[in-house]
Amino acid sequence: MKAINIFPFGDSALVVQLGEGVDPATHEKVQLLCAYLDDHPLEGMTEYLPAFTNVTIYYDCYHVLQDAGLDSEQLPYELFRERVQRLLEQIEPGEQVEARTVEIPVYYGGELGRDLETVARHNSLTPEDVIRIHTEGDYLTYMIGFAPGFPYLGGLSERIATPRRETPRLAIPAGTVGIAGTQTGVYPIETPGGWQLIGHTPLKLFQPDQWPPTLIQAGDRVKFKAISKDEYDQLVKEGAQ
Repeated sequence: MKAINIFPFGDSALVVQLGEGVDPATHEKVQLLCAYLDDHPLEGMTEYLPAFTNVTIYYDCYHVLQDAGLDSEQLPYELFRERVQRLLEQIEPGEQVEARTVEIPVYYGGELGRDLETVARHNSLTPEDVIRIHTEGDYLTYMIGFAPGFPYLGGLSERIATPRRETPRLAIPAGTVGIAGTQTGVYPIETPGGWQLIGHTPLKLFQPDQWPPTLIQAGDRVKFKAISKDEYDQLVKEGAQ
């Protein structure tokens, strides 16, 4: 956990910058810090938010000052930064967080995958080629964002990379699988979007009445599995979770 940068984010948060590029090595550091915060929560911390290259840690200013003594001459940020630095020094090199694999069944094409042909034409492939290449991928979830439960997945093959649509759609159904540039992902809720839509999963990626509310977590590995229309309809009927 060397070569990091810590800086304030507003008056009650700080950012731990762990790298500059979106890559597996930086992601591993992000996941390691998050796992350490889970096991060793800092006094005064209220929550943390991981991103591609950093972790933002929020804290309660009054709690931090109270622990140090309300007559402390140090600012809450300075006090909390010291706690974060001490925690970072405790993380041993070589420690790893075991990744979980989530399999996503997808019915490719059809009304909810209406851009499958577009992706195929753009890459001089057949729709079957696109499906095969997409399901062969081993995808790493770098972060969750944009919408509740939306996974930012790395690992899409350049062979099926396709630019976003010039005109975004106003409403994309929850469960729709898409491609945008060199990214792929699944819309967890109905939302506007400009991704190329290639299929749909009956799984529910966001369920606010459960914990955790998101099916996919940052750090998870994701595998897509092609299913038939009959299999898709059966999963929908069973209320796939």
